[in-house]
Amino acid sequence: MTETMTGAEMVVRALADQGVQHIFGYPGGAVLPIYDALFQQNSIEHVLVRHEQGATHMAEGYARSTGKCGVVLVTSGPGATNAVTGLTDALMDSIPMVCITGQVPTHLIGSDAFQECDTVGITRPCTKHNYLVKDVNELAQVLHEAFYVATSGRPGPVVVDIPKDIQFASGTYVGRENVSHKTYHPKVKGDADRIRAAVELLATAKKPIFYTGGGVINSGPEATRLLREFARLTGAPVTSTLMGLGAFPASDKQWLGMLGMHGTYEANHAMHDCDVMLCVGARFDDRITGRLDAFSPNSKKIHIDIDPAQINKNVKVQVGIVGDVAHVLDDMLRVWKASKVQIDPEGLQSWWAEIDRWRAKNCLAYRPSPDTIKPQQAVERLYELTKGPDTYITTEVGQHQMWAAQYYKFEEPNRWMTSGGLGTMGYGMPAAVGVQIAHPEALVIDIAGEASIQMCIQELSTAIQYKLPIKIFILNNEYMGMVRQWQQLLHGSRYSNSYSEALPDFVKLAEAYGATGLRCERPDDLDATIRAMVETPGPVVVDCVVDKMENVTPMIPSGRAHNDMLLGDASEDRIENAISDEGKMLV
Repeated sequence: MTETMTGAEMVVRALADQGVQHIFGYPGGAVLPIYDALFQQNSIEHVLVRHEQGATHMAEGYARSTGKCGVVLVTSGPGATNAVTGLTDALMDSIPMVCITGQVPTHLIGSDAFQECDTVGITRPCTKHNYLVKDVNELAQVLHEAFYVATSGRPGPVVVDIPKDIQFASGTYVGRENVSHKTYHPKVKGDADRIRAAVELLATAKKPIFYTGGGVINSGPEATRLLREFARLTGAPVTSTLMGLGAFPASDKQWLGMLGMHGTYEANHAMHDCDVMLCVGARFDDRITGRLDAFSPNSKKIHIDIDPAQINKNVKVQVGIVGDVAHVLDDMLRVWKASKVQIDPEGLQSWWAEIDRWRAKNCLAYRPSPDTIKPQQAVERLYELTKGPDTYITTEVGQHQMWAAQYYKFEEPNRWMTSGGLGTMGYGMPAAVGVQIAHPEALVIDIAGEASIQMCIQELSTAIQYKLPIKIFILNNEYMGMVRQWQQLLHGSRYSNSYSEALPDFVKLAEAYGATGLRCERPDDLDATIRAMVETPGPVVVDCVVDKMENVTPMIPSGRAHNDMLLGDASEDRIENAISDEGKMLV
């Protein structure tokens, strides 16, 4: 069935046909026809942001916590360029997003018109795909294609740039059922021969490990279920990237914790010493591998990924399987059961004994203080007092992000939203807004730093407008903590511009926006403050003053292998011992 309508009406109809319930945006001259069409309907709720970067992070939080596609609407020129950071963030972390941008009328394109920019050119490197629509009769098809591209295969952001005259023009609308992409058809089923080869290789292991990533969560709940079943069937230990936390329950005895630069001692040593590695939905990025030529040198590797470009990109593997994680794991399980194979019990028992010796290091131990809140302690108490299936955690980027990953334990997927690949300061609070919009009855907490939170602090106004009870838990050490840590270890403690001078009074700032502000400075007051944060209606900002000079440990310095880790002050391998004879650290 086809209908005639304006381009602006097509945008709204296409969003409704795609099942969109919420969009995040900011109006401007080049998208006013679309905003006018939105005004005349009530099936889609528009969330008014305070900055277009905030809109993209809200859409990311919404998408990551639901598995749906996040949608953004911004105007031309600065509206589109302000969205670039969030688009890049979504591309790096494989987050499905459709970003609709306004553009100057087609006859003005290239004339340096008011609020004109080359949106397609600017966003080409930071999107999965983008479109400039010059014919209103193609608009509906492009919009439906955009959702298909954003959500299929390896998810990612797609931009649809719509000139203003196309929004006013009338044309023919086609429904999503009449649209199929001519060339893009990602492979979801893995090659049967490679799956059999992977099963045969895994069955030879004496020291196996499952290395899991965000691709497990992107694949959906069935992938999570299959991963857990396969891990229990094989008895192999499981570790995860930052983006994969929650795919395997943190309370499970087979869980080794997060791996990588700030991963656990046992996870990193197990990765280094394993003989067969099953990589599921991860991409061997530099924060995981450390020194490439020393990465898991004696293991044979199996890699499952929906993106064929990732196979053998960073690390050479013996068996590469292109396909959706859920489909591939389902087939692997079927073959494993039918073959009636198992990993050598004696070898596995010896492997777990070795892992237990690494666990005995207790690498996340820290020394509490009676007078000063340790950041690790703050996150531990936050976890104990807020844990549950209806709690969602977002973070900004920095030391607090790593402490959150280490000390907040996730049992289920889609409860952890953080900026992994791009490392975007300012991500957490708008992401929390997006999560709360998607889950209005849930407890949503942004674990923040006093520097990162100021990047998008204006989105607190959005939370107030929409009565969203997000909780912002700031670990305030008065430094850009991760920058300071590296300056301490690499640059002779010369803290060049990393001290957070002229900090606002966060309690007064929260109150100025209409939120509740709380401050906690002593360990004895920590539990009461967290309880008050949770029990207080509406948005709450907690200024939790923590130890200024605490470092994130464990740590693999850049240029080192997984078995060359630095531990914290509760261990004999103190991080300070990494200072070389020249007074510099290899980071």
